[in-house]
Amino acid sequence: MFLGLEWYWWLVILAALAVSIPFKVRFMKWWNQREKEEKKEHHGKWGDDE
Repeated sequence: MFLGLEWYWWLVILAALAVSIPFKVRFMKWWNQREKEEKKEHHGKWGDDE
């Protein structure tokens, strides 16, 4: 027992992290790309934000 959890719970936690981290990375890449596209679209005639 480590920190009050049995060994199999640590395997479950590690498996959940192993699955969720790639999704988080993919989401962050998508979000950054989306922010760049939105910024590009919002430039006015003179390059200002409105």
